[in-house]
Amino acid sequence: MTTAAAGTAPFEMTGGRVRRDGREVLDGIDLRVGPGDLLAVMGPNGAGKSTLVKALLGLVPLSAGRTEIYGSAPARFRDWKRVGYVPQRLPMGGGVPSTVREVVSSGRVARQSRWRPTSAADRAAVDRALEAVGLAGRARDSAHLLSGGQQQRVLIARALAGEPDVFVLDEPTAGVDAASQAALAGTLRELAAAGRTVVLVAHELGPLEPLITRTLVLEHGRADHTGRTARTTGHSA
Repeated sequence: MTTAAAGTAPFEMTGGRVRRDGREVLDGIDLRVGPGDLLAVMGPNGAGKSTLVKALLGLVPLSAGRTEIYGSAPARFRDWKRVGYVPQRLPMGGGVPSTVREVVSSGRVARQSRWRPTSAADRAAVDRALEAVGLAGRARDSAHLLSGGQQQRVLIARALAGEPDVFVLDEPTAGVDAASQAALAGTLRELAAAGRTVVLVAHELGPLEPLITRTLVLEHGRADHTGRTARTTGHSA
């Protein structure tokens, strides 16, 4: 059982502003992401796309306005197992390199407690996630030795393993090959069929375009265009 009502918006921002080095990176953004939306955030480099999704998650503080995750301010939100975040790159810290399976298994942390060891359900969720992104055969490989596209699929599998209600993906197709883009499209198709919510940052949609239900185009930190796509309206937004 979740703490928020089933119809509560996964994300809502009102008058969102982010200011850095004297410049408005986000300038008065109003956005509601409803349950089941597949929202594409688009725009040129420097438009504020990544800043927007990080602000929705509370990773970047607002200088004005407000944002909520399932009706709560990010600082007060506690039900993080409902949210899966896929950053642009696999973090490469020091120490012993992690295997693909270890990285993907870390996606189960929000569903575990310090008193409960890894369960059969945890292992099964990791297995399903690896299969979904086509990396079951690479589970024991060092994640940092994979190609950029494969590393992106590892991050997506980590989010899938947590079985969240909403996924936030920051440029998952940037610099990856056509096969990885096709694999991502297949994964998003399954998420959409299951009623999951997706917020996706992208320069170009490619094979993902038929799946998108809404678009938000940013230009210099402002919403230049918003609308529903042909998938939900039957015509261009």
